[in-house]
Amino acid sequence: MGIEFFKDIIKITLPTPFPIGDVNTYIVKGDRLTLVDAGVNTPEAKAVFKEGLRKAGYQLSDIEQVILTHHHPDHIGLLDQFSAEIYGHEYGKNWLSYNAPFMNWRNEFFLQLFTEFGVPPHMLTILGNLEKTLRFGSQNSRLAGFLKEGDTMPGLPDFHVFETPGHAQSHLVFYREKDGLLLAGDHILKTVSSNPLIEPPMEPGGKRAKSLLQYHRSLKKILELDIQRAVTGHGNDIASIRPLLERRFERQRERAELVLSMLRKKPMTVFDVCVQLFPEVYKKETGLTLSETVGQFDYLLEQGNIQVDRIENGAIYYYGK
Repeated sequence: MGIEFFKDIIKITLPTPFPIGDVNTYIVKGDRLTLVDAGVNTPEAKAVFKEGLRKAGYQLSDIEQVILTHHHPDHIGLLDQFSAEIYGHEYGKNWLSYNAPFMNWRNEFFLQLFTEFGVPPHMLTILGNLEKTLRFGSQNSRLAGFLKEGDTMPGLPDFHVFETPGHAQSHLVFYREKDGLLLAGDHILKTVSSNPLIEPPMEPGGKRAKSLLQYHRSLKKILELDIQRAVTGHGNDIASIRPLLERRFERQRERAELVLSMLRKKPMTVFDVCVQLFPEVYKKETGLTLSETVGQFDYLLEQGNIQVDRIENGAIYYYGK
């Protein structure tokens, strides 16, 4: 936790109650004094943020706008502290104010999905685990405008917007060509791989996005940029992107090969494989572990290495070719 000064960017690092640890927020000086991401909604984070602002010579009321890399609770938690306009991807709009119809649809989506994954009926109470982090997000905020691919950041026209879905359906990164700086959010982290998470479609009735495949495409898009430094949502800056991502791609392929070896032994559901991959963690981190597991299934299906064996009581069984 602390504060770092760059040429025109101030990093303020805040504590979180999550396993990922501290989260980074950034004050960017431009035509408007901009906060990129808003930390987590805890008294400790609020106190650290206010002290970081004070050391930088600012106070909450000086922030003229907030721009979000994505909608996860550890990046939107302090939004309610600001009267400034908030910008982000359209997908994030339902997460800033706990839109009741959307949240009800979200529960229906996961109930159906977990049934397809083969989660036993008596264990569907683990759906409640998906709600436990939401209280750390914003309670009553809204987006003043939506950002999309090809836009520039309001008040910061040197930064170009790239849509990078995968870790979150709302994920954006911001690239400044003149010095190769990337405001990367959680798209790329230095010491851990970002989890491509299962999230419901923005509108009821939509199909589940294949988050891992999205994430791979988003990473390849970023590799086309001449990035000299990435400042990230968690941890330290990254100076060399390509070798890091090549290692991540290789580890992912190794995980997929492990899953394929399981499915060649016998037909299994996503949940069956998840329990084997994460025997101690899946009950507490349901969303993370099922997201990781179904990502491998999506990858193997795209490669043509697995196919559906049967559907039994709504659960889909797969086998490896």
